[in-house]
Amino acid sequence: MVVLHTVLLIGILLFALTWVQGAWAGPPTDQLRSGVERVIKILRDPELKGDAKANERTAAVNKVADEIFDFGETAKRALGQHWAQRTAAEREEFVRLFTALLQRTYISKVDQYNSEMTFQDDVVDGNQAVVRTTLLLGKGSEMSLDYRMHHPRDRWQVYDLSIDGTSLVANYRSQFNKIVRTESYEGLVARLKSREVGFAAPAAGPSGAKSAR
Repeated sequence: MVVLHTVLLIGILLFALTWVQGAWAGPPTDQLRSGVERVIKILRDPELKGDAKANERTAAVNKVADEIFDFGETAKRALGQHWAQRTAAEREEFVRLFTALLQRTYISKVDQYNSEMTFQDDVVDGNQAVVRTTLLLGKGSEMSLDYRMHHPRDRWQVYDLSIDGTSLVANYRSQFNKIVRTESYEGLVARLKSREVGFAAPAAGPSGAKSAR
C-alpha cells in the first residue's frame, strides 16, 4: 500500500512543493491553485525556516487552510446522521475538535513532503464543483485526487477529498457512526479530545499502480 500519511499530507491540502500546469479550468481550480501558491510562499520563506519557527510556520499554513477548506461543512458531513441531534454548542465543539484532528494529523506536517501535482480540470454544477488533479508519486506511479468544493459565501471551498475514489468524509463518517452506535456521542467526543486515540486514514491504491482516469 502507498504510505497513507505521505499521500494525505500532500493530497488533502494540495500543499505539494511543486506543481504542473494542467488543462484549463475555471474559478474553483483557480482559487485552489492560488491557495497552493500562498502555502508554497510560506514554506519557502527563509524567515520561517527551521524548528524554532515551526509553530509560526504552522499557524501561517493553518490560516490559509481555513480559507481553502470549509472545515465546518466537512465536520458536519463526517458526523452524518448524528449532526441533526446535536445542540448548537455541541456542533461548535465538534467542528473545533474535528478541525484540530485534521490540523494535528496532516497540516502540522505538511512541510515534510515534496511531490508534483497536475491540475486536470473541474466540473461545476451550480454551487458545487469537483476539481480533478493527479498526484505524481515517483517511479511512474500516480494517484487521482478529486477535490469536492462548494460556494457557500464569497469563494469556493473544499469540503471533501476523494483519493483514488475513496472519500475522506465517508471514511471518517463510517468510523464516527460506529463509535456513536457502539458507545455514545460523548464517547466519540472523548476520543477526539484524546491525542492518544487515532482514527484510520482512508485507504489508497496500490503503490506503483496508475490511477484510472
